Amino acid sequence: MSEPLLVSATAPLLQLKAAWLDRLGVERHAGRLTIEAYERDVRQFFGFLARYHGRPAEPGDLAALSATDLRAFLAERRREGLGPRSLNRILSGIRSFVRHLEREGLASSAGPAAMRAPKQPKSLPRPLAVVDALAVTEEAGAMASSPWIAARNVAVLTLLYGCGLRISEALGLEGDALADETARSMTILGKGRKERLVPLLPAVLEAVAAYRRLCPFDLAAGTPLFRGARGGPLRPQIVQAEMARLRGLLGLPASATPHALRHSFATHLLAKGGDLRTIQDLLGHASLSSTQIYTAVDGGRLLQAFETAHPRARRARAG
Repeated sequence: MSEPLLVSATAPLLQLKAAWLDRLGVERHAGRLTIEAYERDVRQFFGFLARYHGRPAEPGDLAALSATDLRAFLAERRREGLGPRSLNRILSGIRSFVRHLEREGLASSAGPAAMRAPKQPKSLPRPLAVVDALAVTEEAGAMASSPWIAARNVAVLTLLYGCGLRISEALGLEGDALADETARSMTILGKGRKERLVPLLPAVLEAVAAYRRLCPFDLAAGTPLFRGARGGPLRPQIVQAEMARLRGLLGLPASATPHALRHSFATHLLAKGGDLRTIQDLLGHASLSSTQIYTAVDGGRLLQAFETAHPRARRARAG
């Protein structure tokens, strides 16, 4: 007969976790996916503590939490195959929870704060070439099951590349968005509920207008702009599946994802002489350091632009 499963946490600790998650959503404006990931990570940490102590985790275990405890938990998760990015998210979630307990007078964040975050491997965005990005937006409607779905696919991917939107931002647009075909900009509510102004290209407005004309559902304010085949909100997985189909059709690498269109937007603007601060605003990055990574993507083009534009470079060539 197998042993009964050990309850991972006491009711008081679970109540504290629920209050923390509520605070993240209401006061910190954390996104749904972030809250779900943090909940899962902290729940798994409770399970680790329960196995270690042989009893459900309780608030006192978090009050006495040390960097050694955290290192042991992260080592266990690393053995399960998690990479540095996931381990950093786990550490961030636990630190946030302990800070919440500290505000309640139930813990000290000194232990988690002393824990050094796992080193992140340096990785650069992998944008598409200009010709490939254009091909994606042009071929997005090929082989769709109906004309309106073809127009929808074109509109969504054109928004990602033409405006640099995150997929969640595009799919979060309401039915009355982009209804004015003379509009030159729109306001996007991004991460942390931060608003930014995004210019609208004629190609974007034309693609959305074509979709509106063909869509069989009422695209009213308060309802989703982009719909699934049965009229419900369009799911990110459908857009990702469409990009997978386009990768096969156009012979693109596995890095050609919906998010790669956002990378392409930024990289292509920078290659054409776009200002980093402006690109930061267009992408909705909280800090310039997040935008500066694009300067390493296409060093050859940036060097060429420098040699063309800098007065001393021009004088050297003339001499």
